[in-house]
Amino acid sequence: MHTSPKVALVTGATQGLGLALAAGLARRLSPGDTVYLTGRDAARVARAVASLPAGRAEVRGELLDVADTAAAGNLAERLDERHGGVDIVFGNAVMRVGPDDDPRRIVDEYAEVNNFGTTRLLRSFGPLVRDGGRLIVVASSFGTLFHLAPALHERFDRPASLDEVDKAVAAWRDAVRDGSARSGDWPGFLNIPSKIGQVAAVRALAGERAEQDRARGILLAAVCPGMINTPTSGAWWDVSGAPSPAEAAGPLLDLALDPVNPEHYGELVRRGRVLPWAP
Repeated sequence: MHTSPKVALVTGATQGLGLALAAGLARRLSPGDTVYLTGRDAARVARAVASLPAGRAEVRGELLDVADTAAAGNLAERLDERHGGVDIVFGNAVMRVGPDDDPRRIVDEYAEVNNFGTTRLLRSFGPLVRDGGRLIVVASSFGTLFHLAPALHERFDRPASLDEVDKAVAAWRDAVRDGSARSGDWPGFLNIPSKIGQVAAVRALAGERAEQDRARGILLAAVCPGMINTPTSGAWWDVSGAPSPAEAAGPLLDLALDPVNPEHYGELVRRGRVLPWAP
């Protein structure tokens, strides 16, 4: 990885897993390094930064609303000017959905944050990742074709570019919005197509830059943190025995800071193991 000082960025970092990732990076990086804790609300960002115990690296708050089409690019420009690149990026921003939410009413914002926000982040920060760096999207074990009807596999299986992934996600979003998804093959749980779209985005970008990234020691991957004991997950499942955000962050921090395992490149990784993409 690039020699010090290092620069790390975590999106969706004002609570839960994102906050735990920022805290863990601050603890495990070195004095002189910088961790950017980002979120879309200035007051919440400030509170999150103030809540963290003193670490070795400096934690700085930055506004970043991934649903804003220009925000990721603008922040990337600022960090490039300040530091000349980045070393670790965790794409963790997510819009949460509850059991009582109407998918048709929320799908536009949901896709804008979770999916188009992910592809904007990859486009904006991918070129800034320095030698030995990490570009990691937090996804889920739902993000594989095992959870999608075979008739829909071709939409996500081998996308040629991030633009192709965006088109597939937009088609799903439109089908949910107009109600046609309910009578078709799409799963009713919004999280499944969304996570598949996130992993497909990582795979598409990996297809474009694998040779260069491997030569430069860069890891591009999606990661599954597993079930986490949070109020959002608790609305769907019994999470009483699940790890806390701080515990769940551990394997993700290892992925970002340990030597690269070449088998992880372009894949969905859970606790150091690659999850198969397709049946």
